[in-house]
Amino acid sequence: MRTIYTNGLDSRARLAKIRNVIVGKEVDKGLIFRVFIYLILIDVAYIYLNPILSMITTMVKNSADLIDPAVTWVPRRIYTGVLQEAWSRLRYPSAFTISTVLSLTIAVLQTVSCAVAGYAFARLEFPFKRTCFILLIFTFIVPIQVTILPNLITASQFGLIGTYIPIVLPALFGHGLKGALFVIIYRQFFSTQPKELEEAAKIDGASVFRIFYKVMLPLAKPAILVVFLFSFVWTWNDYYLPSMYLQGVQDVPLSMGISQISAALAQREAELGPSIFDEPLKMATSFLIVLPPLVLYTFTQRWFVEGIERTGLVE
Repeated sequence: MRTIYTNGLDSRARLAKIRNVIVGKEVDKGLIFRVFIYLILIDVAYIYLNPILSMITTMVKNSADLIDPAVTWVPRRIYTGVLQEAWSRLRYPSAFTISTVLSLTIAVLQTVSCAVAGYAFARLEFPFKRTCFILLIFTFIVPIQVTILPNLITASQFGLIGTYIPIVLPALFGHGLKGALFVIIYRQFFSTQPKELEEAAKIDGASVFRIFYKVMLPLAKPAILVVFLFSFVWTWNDYYLPSMYLQGVQDVPLSMGISQISAALAQREAELGPSIFDEPLKMATSFLIVLPPLVLYTFTQRWFVEGIERTGLVE
């Protein structure tokens, strides 16, 4: 009897152990939950990676693979002629340099100027502070298409059409593309910092500017990284503003390349008819444009995710 009772206890213990492994003592600890999460992550990853993989496989197909319905993902032969044509049409070295300089300049200016504005909204008291913040929210809500006409008129009156000044200058004052969002990110971050740091600096005789640059700004490295990467990537991909201000300019950023190539292909199609390489050429152009931000994110994703997490902390 004792042997049977002991065997029964061992069987129940093994069953309980197996159940804990599969289901888990808590809902988010079991094998079933982990499998479910991995399935969701794989599905989401496929949604994001499928266009990129399709872009890459399409642009390296030759004419035989393009007309063969059996060739979907893996071409029989790698053909780089379309990629070379896209490189030539984009004038890639020149356009890449322009995009890099423009994006870096705006990202640096917005990172600094928005930090100043965000610190002022978070820590300083000044007249009409609440009203100014509400107006800041409005600049974030109102689409840029609503304000582009008066901006174009102003730029035209100052003779700035066809130059990069109307694109770069707003970033110097904490505005520009998504500038209001960056100010809000900094405000959220500085609001979570302990006030004892500022009080200690004030006791030592530090001014407001010294407190900001010596005490608060070094603590804002996660927010700085987030704002810099967001500003760089959004400026890199922005087509609307360059297309408005750079009309008739020969050397333009990469973001305008796809529209120029699409217009050239449409004109050629109207004159000579469609070509089987039109779609691969658009794919190759898009790949060359998105490649630098992808490489940038590959090397900075760990710090970027960490910065996102830390800027979202609240007291």
